[in-house]
Amino acid sequence: MSRYCHECSGLFEGMPGYRAPSWLPGGHLQTIYPAVAIRKPEVSFRRERWDTPCGQDFIDVDFVDGEELAPGNSAPRPFLMLFHGLEGSSNSHYARSLMAEVKARGWHGAIPHFRGCSGEANLAPRFYHSGDAEELDWIIRHLRPRFTGPFYVAGVSLGGNALLRWLGEQQHGAGIVDAAVSVSAPLDLAAGGAALSSGFNRLYTRMFLETLKPKALAKLERYPGLFDRAALLASTDLYSFDNVVTAPLHGYRDTDDYWHRASAKHVLHDITVPTLVLNARNDPFLPGKHLPASAAPSVTLEYPDTGGHVGFPVGPFPGRIDWLPRRILHFFDEAKGRKAGMRAPAAAQLCQA
Repeated sequence: MSRYCHECSGLFEGMPGYRAPSWLPGGHLQTIYPAVAIRKPEVSFRRERWDTPCGQDFIDVDFVDGEELAPGNSAPRPFLMLFHGLEGSSNSHYARSLMAEVKARGWHGAIPHFRGCSGEANLAPRFYHSGDAEELDWIIRHLRPRFTGPFYVAGVSLGGNALLRWLGEQQHGAGIVDAAVSVSAPLDLAAGGAALSSGFNRLYTRMFLETLKPKALAKLERYPGLFDRAALLASTDLYSFDNVVTAPLHGYRDTDDYWHRASAKHVLHDITVPTLVLNARNDPFLPGKHLPASAAPSVTLEYPDTGGHVGFPVGPFPGRIDWLPRRILHFFDEAKGRKAGMRAPAAAQLCQA
């Protein structure tokens, strides 16, 4: 059965479990403060623009170029790809902090931008969504042959849900990646949508709609009649926005159909690749009571009591945001070690034969 960490208060296979600093209480502060108040590390990216398989659109991918070989070692350097969250980018605090650690290790890294998130509007009628497993599939398979070392994939929030959908839908076909990490994914989209539609959480909804609505209006200018303009303007939460834009543009009947079919909770038992699912129980986007209690044997469910949504700040004031990238990379190190340990007995048996 999957490993399950409720409080994560002790050592977790060599790395301390997460505890929020006492000076930053509550899920909202642990979500907002790291995103807006803690300095992000500087990272230099190299951008590539790819045509999509249909030939009528593009995505932008930002790369961190590592060393070709490990010092004193002929083994190729690992590669780590990160799928960002709703309206995120390579400039998001979690993206910069992770890629700074990747660069410091001499690894290769990449952040593919979902369509319309790289600072330039995409060309096709579609955008992106939480169940975008097909989009992830062609991106991952396009990149995999370029790197011969260990190949890791992480996803944050919406990107984490989409990654889990890909892992579960592909099952053994996802074995082209060596391990995966999902952070703060909305595993139950309906529960998360309901949470974001009430109380203080509406602040997050307004923040998302401030960029989603202008993008949708620009899309409507390019494709008149694509959806109902008046209904778009009247939408005040993600449920109504998804009902008008996201669901019909991406093959879903309505919001209820989209949120049900795209939720990653349905495929957690189908994942065969070593995977970490990291969600704080005080995440405002998905309250802890909605977190799944079981998954496939290859999946580690790690649910610390604190951390907020993609926050996980540590240290004395003003705080740091390096715990999350270290946790992600620690999991990949563990996965590499387990894989090497599995090969060693086989090699020993071969020598004895």
